[in-house]
Amino acid sequence: MNFIIAGAVEAVKELYGQEIAENVINIQETRKEFEGQVTIVVFPIVRFSKKSPEETANDIGSFLQQNVAEVTGFNVVKGFLNLVIAESYWIDLFNNTLLQPDFLSIKPRGEKVMVEYSSPNTNKPLHLGHVRNNLLGYSVSELLKADGYEVIKVNLVNDRGIHICKSMLAWQNWGNGETPESSGLKGDHLVGKYYVLYDKKEKEELQNIISTYHEIGTTLSQFQKDKFGGAIGVLQTALDQNDPQALKRGFDIFASTVQNIINRFQSEENFDNIQEFVTLVNNSSFVSVAKMLQQWEQGDTEVVGLWEKMNGWVYEGFDVTYKKLGVDFDKYYYESNTYLLGKDTVEEGLAKGVFFKKEDGSVWIDLTADGLDQKLVLRADGTSVYITQDLGTAQMKYDDFGMDKSIYVVGNEQDYHFKVLFLILEKLGKSWAKGLYHLSYGMVDLPSGKMKSREGTVVDADDLVNEMVETAKQKTEELGKTNDFSEADKEDLYTTIGLGALKYFLLKVEPKKRLLFDPAESIDFQGNTGPFIQYTHARIKSLLSRADYHYAVADYSNIKLTPTELEMVMLLAKYPTEISEAAKAYSPAFIANYLYEVAKLFNKFYHETPPIIKEEDTAAKQHRLNLCKIAADVIKSGMGILGIKVPERM
Repeated sequence: MNFIIAGAVEAVKELYGQEIAENVINIQETRKEFEGQVTIVVFPIVRFSKKSPEETANDIGSFLQQNVAEVTGFNVVKGFLNLVIAESYWIDLFNNTLLQPDFLSIKPRGEKVMVEYSSPNTNKPLHLGHVRNNLLGYSVSELLKADGYEVIKVNLVNDRGIHICKSMLAWQNWGNGETPESSGLKGDHLVGKYYVLYDKKEKEELQNIISTYHEIGTTLSQFQKDKFGGAIGVLQTALDQNDPQALKRGFDIFASTVQNIINRFQSEENFDNIQEFVTLVNNSSFVSVAKMLQQWEQGDTEVVGLWEKMNGWVYEGFDVTYKKLGVDFDKYYYESNTYLLGKDTVEEGLAKGVFFKKEDGSVWIDLTADGLDQKLVLRADGTSVYITQDLGTAQMKYDDFGMDKSIYVVGNEQDYHFKVLFLILEKLGKSWAKGLYHLSYGMVDLPSGKMKSREGTVVDADDLVNEMVETAKQKTEELGKTNDFSEADKEDLYTTIGLGALKYFLLKVEPKKRLLFDPAESIDFQGNTGPFIQYTHARIKSLLSRADYHYAVADYSNIKLTPTELEMVMLLAKYPTEISEAAKAYSPAFIANYLYEVAKLFNKFYHETPPIIKEEDTAAKQHRLNLCKIAADVIKSGMGILGIKVPERM
């Protein structure tokens, strides 16, 4: 529609003697209740015409009808100028653009984008929240590719830390040598089982510590009661509230209190009365898992060997899930290799005066002037915090690939973290920091409520995929349209429909929005669902096959487009623009909902058009088959961006 914009700019110049920029002309699709296809919003032009919106619209409409061949009529509704575009324009657009082989081709931009997604922990299998992350990251990558970017897909694996050690300690203490082979479990499921077991055992131990404290209460000195009592109260509250962070804080305080009493009052006569209590604390899983992390960081051979073995199990399990989901990566980064990075960046920041050092030796940055707070970037003992590691990893990724943009696909609970990270990198003068973007997405809820990994109440990704495939099988067989399929073809179809339903349901919602996932609602062959769009594609392919379709340009001398056919040409022609807009917003939801509109409109066309195969007018038949072919191509291309396969028949 650039010719409309150019014509309107010329109209303002000729009619009012004013030179205006093209961006002053705001065009949009005409609302269905009015005649026309293109609407110019006149209000921004009024300050140049010095006339009312209606007068201005009539002036410009008359000018365009007289001077732009494609404009055959117009009407004015308040400050909106609705233009009627000649049918010949749409036919020419259809034949010379939509039907051409390069209509769906990708035009390289010469820019490189990194998309980091998945980022799992190796202490548990992937769950529904990870599924949204993976599908969103993969789809955004494919969307950017379709918009001409060179894309690098990376996965930063969280394979170290206290949570990893919890699974390791539980397996070491209570695993009896169980392996994926001996248990029949996927490796990530096996390790996740011990993470849940650790949580259960830890709570039992803490409750035992609290009970023992109350049992020996009469033998404690007042000092011991004062010291222990507060920490015991914190522990009990945290257990009652089921708050893991509060438990950790409470136990850290408690363990420190016990150690202080041991150091200060070991010679007291009544110290023996709390010996059992002290032993319970010192032998607790909380203490043991902290020691294990220290041993790992010191390179203890036995601990590192156990870590490598259990992580190996998890990676094999992850690979199976990634293949099921149809996602992949060009590069893996591991926190075990990156957690010490960033210290050089801290030194650089100190030298530049971006960071400052406190009396205890810790290093900070003051972001209060930017509406944030002071942020610790290096502890007093010289150890890193998360932001330190992320600063170093960001630099390493840029050094590796030199990308123009870098997208972090991470849940919205990390919004503040990324604001701080990006701001620090900008203040450090990193030229590439402006290209960093946090694709923040909302959590996934279920009809049954929230998920909790520690309690084993998450919706496992593998179980979810299997459930979706089984539901697709049941619903498809109810329709009775696969009787002539081989068993292998049936299984492939059920997988295609089940995964298509899952992916479409999660991707059709804007990333920033929290969503409620209902598996039953997602697998429906009617409405805004993946199976409805898949079925539409299969219907078109069946029609083309039965018509023995071959490409040819129709003779339009005796063809007049129906309103629905004109609407289809307009909608299909918007596909490249939809891709660009979706890529700009990092939102596959744009594409998902556009495809739903294409599928809906095609089905309207299909039902209101006499049987195409029986059409005796050769030109009309070719035209309509061409329209079907482009609709199928656009659906297949768009669904591919969403990571969804479309079947040839259903």
